[in-house]
Amino acid sequence: MKSTHFGFQSVDEAEKAARVRDVFDSVAPRYDLMNDLMSLGLHRAWKAYTVLVANLKPGQRVLDIAGGTGDLALAFAPRVGRQGLVVHTDINEAMLRTGRERLLNAGVVLPTLVCDAENLPFAEGYFDVVSVAFGLRNMTHKERALEEMQRVLRPGGKLLVLEFSKVAPPLRPVYDWYSFQVLPRLGQWIAGDAHSYQYLAESIRMHPDQQSLKTLMQGSGFGHVDCHNLTAGIAALHVGIKC
Repeated sequence: MKSTHFGFQSVDEAEKAARVRDVFDSVAPRYDLMNDLMSLGLHRAWKAYTVLVANLKPGQRVLDIAGGTGDLALAFAPRVGRQGLVVHTDINEAMLRTGRERLLNAGVVLPTLVCDAENLPFAEGYFDVVSVAFGLRNMTHKERALEEMQRVLRPGGKLLVLEFSKVAPPLRPVYDWYSFQVLPRLGQWIAGDAHSYQYLAESIRMHPDQQSLKTLMQGSGFGHVDCHNLTAGIAALHVGIKC
């Protein structure tokens, strides 16, 4: 049996997806509120920057992976217009349901489906843009997921990976204190679940740093990869172009 990490724990690969699902089942109802508290609202600016970098055109086709409560899908939809397509996906049904309701409440109707990023049910070269925001670090086989994202992009298509990353050294002591002392307490207070937010803090530390993720994307078939550090590296946007 192969093992992988679940936060700082080592677990069997077959267990990780179920454990991650349990985490997001627990946090889904309060996910948006907790994101605001966790990032002091900065996640909204990071996502707005991601939308700008996407530079979408009317008629383009976009796949939003690990789309959760629908922030990016909601922003992408008016940019591609009625001639375009945004597909909103997540492996977690509770998160997807929350996102779908939010999109419908905003008057946005688009395809929404439960979808495993490591085995995408789409044709090769179908999408112009693929996005994944704060979801890659939870995937068991990141290389396989990136290869699948590359497969479904057209040549010259763009992958946007927005993820927590390696913060600048001067900020690390404060950031670690906040992540491991404050965040779980916020999770207990707001969502009644300290353990899930402890996992989220740990999962960030186990995720590849900026250069390692860039190398991973290049190895998955992206000929050009740029990295944009956001807020001193608390988050980073990696942009890969398919050869």
